[in-house]
Amino acid sequence: MPHVVLVNPQIPPNTGNIARTCAATRTTLHLVGPLGFEISDRYLKRAGLDYWEYVALVYHADWKEFQDYHQQQQGRWVGFSTSGIYSYVKFQFQADDWLLFGCETAGLPPEVLKACDATVHIPMAQAGVRSLNLSVSVAIGLFEARRQLGLLK
Repeated sequence: MPHVVLVNPQIPPNTGNIARTCAATRTTLHLVGPLGFEISDRYLKRAGLDYWEYVALVYHADWKEFQDYHQQQQGRWVGFSTSGIYSYVKFQFQADDWLLFGCETAGLPPEVLKACDATVHIPMAQAGVRSLNLSVSVAIGLFEARRQLGLLK
């Protein structure tokens, strides 16, 4: 089952919406600090509605702590970035992939992108639009991975 990893998310409602998507799909959500908000933030909780009890949430204080945690796990790091090499629809996802997404304003830091086993992008038809909202990007990437893996019912 893929994991969703948010590296330094800044906007509580985005993270709340992503948490709801992860709850609905039984996907583990990893938050890698520093965060731009407190976990108790009311906007975060409001966006996640009353689904927080269904979220498999793992908090990592920083990138190093996440790296140490992942060393005990399996799976590739698939970084989502506007500069990603593969289109997300042409990329072959695997069941143990970790889907990494960066903060809303800057994306994944260069050192995280370098550490990824692969990078993917979501194509934009309008060249003037750089990217989609973080929660939309996570939903697109996660549901494509689930579709490929036969996890949609």
